[in-house]
Amino acid sequence: MMSDTRADLAAAFLAATGWGAAHRVNIAGDASNRRYDRLRDADGGTAVLMDAPPAKGESVRPFVRITHALRDLGLSAPQVLAEDDDHGFLLLEDLGDDLFAKVVQAKPALEQPLYEAAVDLLVHLHTAPPPSLPPYDAATATPLAALAFDWYLPGATGTPDPGAKAAFDSACHAVLAPLDPALDVLIQRDYHAENLLWLPDRTGVARVGLLDYQDAMRGHRAYDLMSILQDARRDVPPALAVAMVRRYVTTTGADADAFGAAFACLGMQRNMRILGVFARLSMAYGKPHYVDLIPRVWGHLITALAHPALATVAPLITDHLPAPDPAVLASLKDKCGSVTL
Repeated sequence: MMSDTRADLAAAFLAATGWGAAHRVNIAGDASNRRYDRLRDADGGTAVLMDAPPAKGESVRPFVRITHALRDLGLSAPQVLAEDDDHGFLLLEDLGDDLFAKVVQAKPALEQPLYEAAVDLLVHLHTAPPPSLPPYDAATATPLAALAFDWYLPGATGTPDPGAKAAFDSACHAVLAPLDPALDVLIQRDYHAENLLWLPDRTGVARVGLLDYQDAMRGHRAYDLMSILQDARRDVPPALAVAMVRRYVTTTGADADAFGAAFACLGMQRNMRILGVFARLSMAYGKPHYVDLIPRVWGHLITALAHPALATVAPLITDHLPAPDPAVLASLKDKCGSVTL
């Protein structure tokens, strides 16, 4: 529920945009402080209200900026219909509810065509130079990977290990730093089946609707492809994942070996970060359902660690982080909401 003050601000924003009398239904809002409501007017028209409270560290400005960059490339980011930057409200085009995850569940035969469209979108996006964005470089990515030592490890065992974390930091930075010269595209950083919408009435890459890209940075070409194929929320068939990597490499002419090594290193980094984030969401924010996703994330991590490029990092993870067996998952849930930030 929004506070009365926040509700009043939202009502004033909607009144000023002509949507004050619209029926509102919440459609999203969980891991972040942002909230999304679908608006429906008397004529059946719809739009989406984004509520991003500045008092909770949110800002709509990055979303607006990245939206314009994506739309300028012909991609289906939602049109910004109205904005109140100071108070953190946006009125957005409604792209519907057909998330890739839902569509594939209802129509399994569409799984490969949808993933092919998502890969083709990345190929298209990567033909354009990124806007001015901070780099997702080794110095930035390493502390995020170490969140697994900050949250998952003490949540699972009850004991932090500063020495193991320091050793991991050094080794992680060493394997990520060689990728820094190749940070030359916009990465959305949460490119996966619950952030992509299927828009079959559109054509080409515009058939993929985009959501949740406000944290975009300048990164490596393998990152978003890895993100969608190593999905924390759904299992992507291994054969499909292999085929999609091959599709990207073949279409772009990337060096397959170098791309595969980068894919593995970035997969290690991302899945370590997610382990820490999901543990933190349970322990500090009272959201234990994220713990149920951890075994899948762990599986992606172990897959990444099998690559020779991660030979120095793998033992620092597997020797110190326990696998998420039922006891570990129970421990993370038992600590739900127990940590004050």
